[in-house]
Amino acid sequence: MKIRPVILCGGAGTRLWPNSKNHQAKQFIDFGNWTLLGKTLERVKGSIFDAPIISTNAKYLKQVKQHLKRHKIKKYKIVLEPAKRNTAPAILSTALIKDIPNEQALMFFSADHLIEKVSIFNRSISKNKSNLNNQNIFIFGIKPTSPSSEYGYFLTKRIKGNINKVTKFIEKPKEVKAKQVIKKKGYWNSGMFFLRKDSIINNFKKYQPTIYRNCIKAVDKAKYKSNTYYLNKASFIKATAKSFDYAILEKTKQINAIKLDIPWSDLGSWKEILKMYDKNKNKYIKKKNVFYRPWGRYTNLFEGKEFLIKELFVKPKGILSLQKHHHRAEHWLVTQGNPKITLNKDSFIKKPFEHIFIPLEAIHRIQNSGNKPVKIVEAQVGSILKETDIVRYQDVYGRVK
Repeated sequence: MKIRPVILCGGAGTRLWPNSKNHQAKQFIDFGNWTLLGKTLERVKGSIFDAPIISTNAKYLKQVKQHLKRHKIKKYKIVLEPAKRNTAPAILSTALIKDIPNEQALMFFSADHLIEKVSIFNRSISKNKSNLNNQNIFIFGIKPTSPSSEYGYFLTKRIKGNINKVTKFIEKPKEVKAKQVIKKKGYWNSGMFFLRKDSIINNFKKYQPTIYRNCIKAVDKAKYKSNTYYLNKASFIKATAKSFDYAILEKTKQINAIKLDIPWSDLGSWKEILKMYDKNKNKYIKKKNVFYRPWGRYTNLFEGKEFLIKELFVKPKGILSLQKHHHRAEHWLVTQGNPKITLNKDSFIKKPFEHIFIPLEAIHRIQNSGNKPVKIVEAQVGSILKETDIVRYQDVYGRVK
């Protein structure tokens, strides 16, 4: 029996768009002729997987079907949530659909993760399939590349059969604590799960009987049309809104970890998105998108819906104007040099791979006091992303009107 992949595709991704009501959900953002959902659909085409199941909601149904068609996936099932109830009801309802056998191995993916070295990832899934039973849950840990406070962590101990049992979860620690966790060989909690259908049922029966009872009804009363289950709203909204982590993982003792040392990100912040563009910038650079200025130059790497990615090159002793923007905020990732940043009344020096957020209407400037060039990858986020949205206060090159 092949592994059934389940893609959780209901998230709104509001963290990236704090000031926008009409933002795109992260999994559908075009980053340059590719999306995170598209990458996930390609990932589940591996020979170890059966046809995918996608859990989403009515708002995203059209986009999900467009992606399935674009990636030539003809066999699939969609489970449509009638209301937002977080990941616990979503995971359970998807597992309960009738064409999944009781002992079926289910691999739960998030639609918005970027994973490289997929062959290593898939081998680790296959290798652990025989360790699944009707109670346990395997989660995926990623070896940290930095003491990030954006991810949760977990610690493990080795038990018989070379299995890593999870002993403790640490929820998004501050950087100092994250360093201590990494020293103890802690791993990032990726939020992906591998378990059997009967394990899901048994854990929900034991720890979340209300969610279980209402999800059973929501699936039993669901309407089925065009490969899509429309869950019953009256029953589903009675299921308690909880994440799978809080509902199950914090209660059950039978959690094991699959540890991976592969490039992974959920692109959950503009800092992570900027790192991704910096790593792959040669794919995006075009000569016609290079613009020269008295302080150096900038290159437009990619323009998406309400965002623009640039690389700034500030020559030695170069200084941009003191300025603000009415219609956009900016996220900067320093990739080379030690620029002096002015942000409203504060000034500070930034090092490579440090991140700075420039809010809407904030007065700001970049200055390169050194003898080597400064490079910054910038995301402009807002309704107007043109040079016309620059209000200059001071400029050493005489550009203040």
